[in-house]
Amino acid sequence: KRRVNMQWFKIPPKIYFEKGSIQYLEQMPNITRAFIVTDPTMVKLGYVDKALYYLRKRKVYCHSEIYSEVEPDPSVETIMRGVQMMNQFQPDVIIALGGGSAIDAAKGMWLFYENPETSFDGLRLRFMDIRKRAFQFPNLGRKAQFVAIPTTSGSGSEVTSFSVITDKEHGNIKYPLADYELTPDVAIIDPQFVRTMPKSITADTGLDVLTHAIEAYVSVLASDYTNALAMKAIELIFKYLPRSYDDPADEVAREKVHNASTIAGMAFTNAFLGINHSLAHKLGGEFHIPHGRANAVLLPHVIRYNSQIPTKFTIFPKYGKFVADYRYAQISRQLNLGGTTQEEQVEALITAVKDLMKHLNMPMSIRECGVDEQTFLAKVPELAQRAFEDQCTQSNPRYPLISELEEIYKKAYYGD
Repeated sequence: KRRVNMQWFKIPPKIYFEKGSIQYLEQMPNITRAFIVTDPTMVKLGYVDKALYYLRKRKVYCHSEIYSEVEPDPSVETIMRGVQMMNQFQPDVIIALGGGSAIDAAKGMWLFYENPETSFDGLRLRFMDIRKRAFQFPNLGRKAQFVAIPTTSGSGSEVTSFSVITDKEHGNIKYPLADYELTPDVAIIDPQFVRTMPKSITADTGLDVLTHAIEAYVSVLASDYTNALAMKAIELIFKYLPRSYDDPADEVAREKVHNASTIAGMAFTNAFLGINHSLAHKLGGEFHIPHGRANAVLLPHVIRYNSQIPTKFTIFPKYGKFVADYRYAQISRQLNLGGTTQEEQVEALITAVKDLMKHLNMPMSIRECGVDEQTFLAKVPELAQRAFEDQCTQSNPRYPLISELEEIYKKAYYGD
């Protein structure tokens, strides 16, 4: 009998949520030197001061150092500069305060601070099973604990084992690093930090959450544990994202979308993602399209592609038969989108995604994102090849041909 690994479910040991949960920093045990990784906007908005306020209220004084130079799509260079500062300061807690970029950058810094000899080339090697791989991630947490405080409702990085780093010197290639060692020790989901999110970021990050949840729900690694979370996140997004977008002062909607982001993160850090993210990683990196927007313009086309019974589906021991079409229809039924046959229900889901995008004033195609046609078409073969090699492709329910990925890119370009 073939031996198969046990399924697993891993998230941070501590997740604090609701307004005011930032006060955990006042009580967090065993910290005396805090290194805050953030971006210039968080400093301007006074969010870094909020964190410092609670660190300063501690009974025993906690020294603090701030690194606020994180840019969108953080580069290898940004991470190495942060590591240099960490080596001088020697923190025992790293606090990532910001959107996905700040949290991803802080994870990269944490990794190289704790293990200076780590090879970046080894980190990005693909794997079939995250727990059995050619390259072993080093253990983290011996020098510093890691706290993540998201200020956008999108990446879910505060609860995931992932970090996306961009190699800007070699053609803006995004490397999704994945290992459970990168999971934060503490996540603080405080909705007061998303009150000032601009409308465009609310839309982009909200659609990233939706893509996370839908991809986790149809992944070959989906389980009873992840399905419940993915479905809840999908429901919350469809119900509250339009409200959060229309009225930034709607505190209930902002909090619900913020929760949805973390709930979807808990689902996809265990079930993983699919080709929607593989395609979006390469598209966004090449043409500087925000990650959530890149996901959104691809999502209707990926749902349609994945819902067609394939000639071959992804081989995974726990994925005995192709069920993506049934799962998409299940989402549609849960949302009461109508349709009697499975095909009609899948189409109703695609229509609902497009309607949500229109409500959020999102571009409906790659062309509408401002990408030149000839430049794009010339790049499609290379982008499709790189998307095929992306780690996320492994857990997609339908195993794609590179030519099929090219086709999805073209459909998403014209919005057909």
